[in-house]
Amino acid sequence: MRRRQRSGTILLLATLGILAAGLLTFTSRAAAAPPDDPSPPIQGNQVCLACHGTPGIGEAEFASGEKLPLYVDPQTFESSVHGQLGYACVQCHTDISGAPHDSIVTTTRRDYTLDQYDTCIQCHEDKYEATLDSVHQTALAAGNDDAAICTDCHGAHDTRPLSEQPAGIPQTCERCHSEIYNLYKESVHGAALIGEGNPDVPTCIDCHGVHDIEGPSNFAPFRLFSPQICAGCHADPDLMEPYGISTHVFETYVSDFHGTTVVLFEDIAPDQETNKPVCIDCHGVHDMRHTDDPESTVIKENLLTTCRKCHPDATANFPSAWLNHYPPSRERWPLVFFVDLFYKIFIPTVIGAMLLFVFADVGRRVFNRIREQRHG
Repeated sequence: MRRRQRSGTILLLATLGILAAGLLTFTSRAAAAPPDDPSPPIQGNQVCLACHGTPGIGEAEFASGEKLPLYVDPQTFESSVHGQLGYACVQCHTDISGAPHDSIVTTTRRDYTLDQYDTCIQCHEDKYEATLDSVHQTALAAGNDDAAICTDCHGAHDTRPLSEQPAGIPQTCERCHSEIYNLYKESVHGAALIGEGNPDVPTCIDCHGVHDIEGPSNFAPFRLFSPQICAGCHADPDLMEPYGISTHVFETYVSDFHGTTVVLFEDIAPDQETNKPVCIDCHGVHDMRHTDDPESTVIKENLLTTCRKCHPDATANFPSAWLNHYPPSRERWPLVFFVDLFYKIFIPTVIGAMLLFVFADVGRRVFNRIREQRHG
């Protein structure tokens, strides 16, 4: 009887031990639960903000002399993406345990930012994996510590979706690429987005990608693919119709000698440079202008200069051979239209007549042979 009671006690203690270990594991995981984990953190934000939400709490000083403010505005965090979804401080700051916290061991503020870089991977691994193929990650791996990482674009405690404010996207890129931004904001795209708030025009990420940032324009694979990027908007009838812009841009480009060669290179040798022009070679990269802008590189007055970038011996009438990005019609290029129409009718008619003659001749020869055999 005593043996049974002792065995039962041991079993009960073992069960309680397993439950306690499971509870500790659960609570430690809950402190750093990913966004899709419904488990609430064991420590609410009010504990952290009791100190860090107090103005004047102070700053952490690095060995370099740089300082990091310790204050976090509660309202700013609550209005951020993470705050609105109810995520807690400890879900990102998983290495914080007890107070006062351990001293920061990095020597510069940038080193600290890079040291915390992998925090985002816990919940956004797919986005992180995409950045590994970006020009930013390539620069970072090459030793450029100023190359952009997650918080440089998205912020830390004030993370907001860039899609809510399209104009904020180029302004985010401006922090590192100010010269390019200055060109873009004066372009036909940038003026419409930044100046007018038009969401239909492309921002930086529409051309270069979001997390798998590609470029620059002199990078062979990106340059070869760039016409496809332009076609994403300029071949879309629903998007172009309100602005009266031709949707034949990509079609007419691909059908001419320049575009056909570029498409062949893209399919056969995507890593090899081509000397044939793509859209950005004629229209500009970030400084694209409206077609009636005096500074546009594709208006009649400036077109010869543009053509001479590839054709230095081009004469004054050289650009006249170009039909713009419009197919010939009675209104535009009527002579070309009627010549084209003539051949569309003439060639099938001639070939059809020849085929009819051949079949008729063959039929007649067969008929004559059969008749000779019957009477022979």
